[in-house]
Amino acid sequence: MASDWKENFIELDVKQPIWDRFYMVAPLIVIGTKEIEGYDLAPKHMAMPLGWNNYFGFVCTPRHRTYHNAKKSGGFTVSYPNPDQVLFASLAASLRIDKSGHKPILDQLETLPAGVIDGVFLKNSYLYLECSLDRVIDGFGENSLIIGEVVASYIHKEAIRKSDVDEQQILYNAPLLAYLPPDRFAVIKETMAFPFPSNFEK
Repeated sequence: MASDWKENFIELDVKQPIWDRFYMVAPLIVIGTKEIEGYDLAPKHMAMPLGWNNYFGFVCTPRHRTYHNAKKSGGFTVSYPNPDQVLFASLAASLRIDKSGHKPILDQLETLPAGVIDGVFLKNSYLYLECSLDRVIDGFGENSLIIGEVVASYIHKEAIRKSDVDEQQILYNAPLLAYLPPDRFAVIKETMAFPFPSNFEK
């Protein structure tokens, strides 16, 4: 019977957030924003390109400085850390220590200056994006979607796709850092080609 499939499943209570009840794959990025004095870095995992054009969005909350910084400054940066930088990405989530809102740990993280947006990147990441704020969409419960248009981008030469280099070799040489919310991460370096149908189009 069609209902038999439910025998191996547990129905989750959707009156509560369900996302901590299982694992799934997400990116781990570091968002950079301009503050009144200096810059802030904050890790995010609810983030992705928006469509095929150069738009990028991430989820944040008005409770965080990142939200207000991006709105006030009109832009943000995105750093995609390498797997050996997972500790640095984690430390960027450290709490602010006083009313000034300073994060002492940020003084210890090496950064690079952005070129178009007033911001910084996490040094030694493999991909950088500079985004001009396009819009902020509030109302996803307590969360908001912050959307930017990519106005500049830089990728490490070992991570860029090339027609004369095998895709598997690229990922083996420049593995990806993945976050498995709520509390694990993974290194992706062994992959397989996806079996697209012969008539597949974007």
